[in-house]
Amino acid sequence: MKFRPLGDRVLVKRVEEESKTKGGIIIPDTAKEKPQEGEVVAVGPGARDDSGKVQPLELKAGDKILFGKWSGTEVKVDGEDLIIMKESDVLGVLQA
Repeated sequence: MKFRPLGDRVLVKRVEEESKTKGGIIIPDTAKEKPQEGEVVAVGPGARDDSGKVQPLELKAGDKILFGKWSGTEVKVDGEDLIIMKESDVLGVLQA
């Protein structure tokens, strides 16, 4: 199933954190915090301004981003856990 967000929303896949520390200690799932880093999977067409024109989003599919801890709504698409959020919830894009 393909999914296309509407308006100024983006679909994000969380980046999985390491389950082991550099010292070799294994961190159980119950002690892990949800990562605040992800990859944009899909973007909507953009938000409408006051005159009705669509303003395209700055983000594009494939961008690595940082977002707030409680940002977005978690959804399942094709059995995969993803997050839908507004572009304004994104804190920034990670540069390579």
